Amino acid sequence: MTVLVVGAGPAGLLTACELALAGIDTVLVERTPERPPFCRGFNLNARALDLLARRGYAEQLVAEGWQVPHAAVSGLPVTLALQGTHTDHPFTLGIPQTRVEEVLETHAIRLGVDVRRGQRLSGLTQDEDEVTATIETEHGEYRQRADYLVGCDGGRSTVRKLAGIDFPGTSSTRFTLLGDVEQADELPFGVTDGPGGTIFVIPRPGYVRLLMQDDDPPADKDTPVTLDLLQRTLDAMLGRHVPLRNPRWTTRFGDASRQASDYVKGRVILAGDAAHIHPPAGAIGVNVALDDAFNLGWKLAATVRGTDLLASYHEERHRAGERVLASTRAQVMLGDPASKPIADLLGRVAEHPDGNRALTEVITGLDARYEAFGDHPWAGRLVPDLALHTPDAETTLAKLLGPGRGVLLSLCDNDYTAPRWSDRITMITARCPDHPDLGALLVRPDGHAAWLDGTADELERALRRWFGNPSTVVSGRP
Repeated sequence: MTVLVVGAGPAGLLTACELALAGIDTVLVERTPERPPFCRGFNLNARALDLLARRGYAEQLVAEGWQVPHAAVSGLPVTLALQGTHTDHPFTLGIPQTRVEEVLETHAIRLGVDVRRGQRLSGLTQDEDEVTATIETEHGEYRQRADYLVGCDGGRSTVRKLAGIDFPGTSSTRFTLLGDVEQADELPFGVTDGPGGTIFVIPRPGYVRLLMQDDDPPADKDTPVTLDLLQRTLDAMLGRHVPLRNPRWTTRFGDASRQASDYVKGRVILAGDAAHIHPPAGAIGVNVALDDAFNLGWKLAATVRGTDLLASYHEERHRAGERVLASTRAQVMLGDPASKPIADLLGRVAEHPDGNRALTEVITGLDARYEAFGDHPWAGRLVPDLALHTPDAETTLAKLLGPGRGVLLSLCDNDYTAPRWSDRITMITARCPDHPDLGALLVRPDGHAAWLDGTADELERALRRWFGNPSTVVSGRP
């Protein structure tokens, strides 16, 4: 049983980690020989940190990054606070995407993933039983056969194109120039309005990131962005000359918004930017990619072993992707002067604590709710990292989820067990001092509640839904 993952960005690396953690032989191919010297993004949001913490990956990153107690958002005249939201990490973490990838790749290799850099997917075929990929290397090409193939190879995904998956949406109408450069005269950080336009300056160690509207993009939008173009655009916007030097990364990006019609087609699956592209408003890209991967990994592992959960991956993450596209497009529109009344209205809503909290959770994905049994407020949501007292020791829910298995918690003297699923879930009897009224819950491997304080019949339905048929027959309750 082998899964081939294409692309060693955050989505591909986390998917590979999840598969290997579940004992699935995993091969990861990446066309670039080394991690790029430039950095696309610089933050992990609260939702992504909560997910990474369920495998023990967040602590190291949190120790290295810097914490900002509000969510990234564009176009609103207010701050969206994370304190009091549905998260264990009420902050946005400033940390380079390259460092996130480095940490995830280290975990992937530790877990046994076969990472092959400098190899490019050039073809694929699939039938009812397997996928066959053609991989090009500097020494020639070879065929890699796998049970499934996961495309995490970016917005221009080769996997998506070869699999014939449609990518409907809207094309870019506005373009932005990005330059990671050094500047001779210090521009103030943040927004600077000049006679020719607006410049956004983000401080980085030893350089700055400049963002400026590209009012006259070339017909070929892939035309390289030169230092000279950045310099001329900056000078025109400021109405004066501010010398730039030593470019580290220059590019052009648009506001296109597209989503794959199918996240799963046969034995080919998409995640991250291969499944959706959107404007960079709210700095959500890498975070949504990690969310896709965390939802997919355990489900694909279960599918390889005979419990097909891939339809639920498409249903849950396609719906989440639609919401991300809507949110980012809305944030872009809020920057238009014609949308000022809407921005002002949302700003007034956000001045109220409940409204502020609701907007924060929507924009960051903290409001994500999946299919579940029971009507508890946590049903379907990511369960907080509960502090638990067992007869033998103190532990937390995140630690119990670390091995990548489901968890059945029996609390408040309840006696829910599921011996027929003991090969797939961890069963714990404990006390939860912070939530003494909580009776029992079944938690999926991704940390979302599948069942809470319901009946034994509902528990068995949830077990069958997410963990397949029982391996043995035992009398009594499930």
